Amino acid sequence: MIAEFFEFKKHNTTLGREVIAGITTFVTMAYIIVVNPKILEAAGIPFGPSMVATILSAFFGTMLMGIYAKRPFAIAPYMGENAFIAFTVVGVLGYSWQTAIGAIFIGGVLFTLLTIFRLRSWLSTAIPQSLKYSFAVGVGLFVAFIGLNESGIVSIGVADAPLRIGNIREPSVMLAIIGFLLIATLLVKKVKGAILLGMLTITGLTILAGVHTLPDKLISMPPSIAPIFLKMDILGALKWGFFSVILTVFVMDFVDTMGTLIGVSSRAGFLDKDGNLPEVEKPMLCDALATIVGAVCGTTTAGTYIESAAGIEEGGRTGMTSVVTAILFLLALFFAPLFSSVPAVAYGPALIVVGLLMLEPITKINFKDYTELIPSFCTIVLMSFTYNLGIGITAGFVLYPFFKVVSGRIKEVHPGGWILGALSLLFYIFYPYH
Repeated sequence: MIAEFFEFKKHNTTLGREVIAGITTFVTMAYIIVVNPKILEAAGIPFGPSMVATILSAFFGTMLMGIYAKRPFAIAPYMGENAFIAFTVVGVLGYSWQTAIGAIFIGGVLFTLLTIFRLRSWLSTAIPQSLKYSFAVGVGLFVAFIGLNESGIVSIGVADAPLRIGNIREPSVMLAIIGFLLIATLLVKKVKGAILLGMLTITGLTILAGVHTLPDKLISMPPSIAPIFLKMDILGALKWGFFSVILTVFVMDFVDTMGTLIGVSSRAGFLDKDGNLPEVEKPMLCDALATIVGAVCGTTTAGTYIESAAGIEEGGRTGMTSVVTAILFLLALFFAPLFSSVPAVAYGPALIVVGLLMLEPITKINFKDYTELIPSFCTIVLMSFTYNLGIGITAGFVLYPFFKVVSGRIKEVHPGGWILGALSLLFYIFYPYH
């Protein structure tokens, strides 16, 4: 029955292969169970409930992906979006996390409607490839920067310089450096689950070094999600002053989802002769609904994870891979004390490595065409150096058509590109500067 439902023969796969692929995907991306709530702690969202929300949104989205879209893609809260909410919307702009989650909910509803009416797939064709590549690189640098700061390797906001190296003589900083080298070595050796293994190893070393202590118990019932469940402030997010945040959430999710879907589908051989994913609306609807569920639970935007490629490389070709991954996410609910014992010096290096893995698309940008290079460069540096992903993304949407116009190549701008450019101009006009 399982083989017939997921069409194993059609995809030349077996139940055993799909199970192994599902386990591989989970092990590869399980770091999100710790890293997402750790980042959102900076916004004031308590770790325990946030971890439960992370797991529930990942379980719902990934299970839906497996049963409805029947694709071997896993869904979980995105790394870039959680950083934007924690460090920009709450940390810099001063909004409450409840209002920020309200914006996530609104974004999920908008994406659901756009997907149902097939406008989302149309808009995806409006973004030029060079900007898609630069968005991925910018998010990678931003995430790596957060990891460097969280682990103490880099210090922010010191008196004599905006940035400088941390005190590498401190045991915690030394362990963070060792953690990065360990994870990187495991990646070089092509060890499955390198990031998770590295985090667990450094956590163990911090305990042995007396820098960190183990919890009283490693297995328990899940923490209560009540402190953050249904706490989103939708009315607060609907105020005009919050428009820039909603726009940024919308754009980031839109870009991340399209880039990831195309990337992992290419590895799996799902793309047609024109480079498009057949029935792309199905996986898009899964991440849109997962975002709504995630916001209700109290976490940030969810979407397809690039780590799904690990399971695909292990032979996963059907939704059964996602079903296995979803079940493992659900089981993780009962290991809250274990996951909450991971210190910053362990998950910080993981963030650095995740950022590193997102830099590859820069090689696909045409450095000889300045109308492509300049918007891409500005996008990448502004996403990182302004500590605000939305600034860089919208800058790209404005600058791309501008340089096509001044170069006399206006026909290269997709009709939807003008819409995104106009929305981005509104972003700058109404951005809540501080």
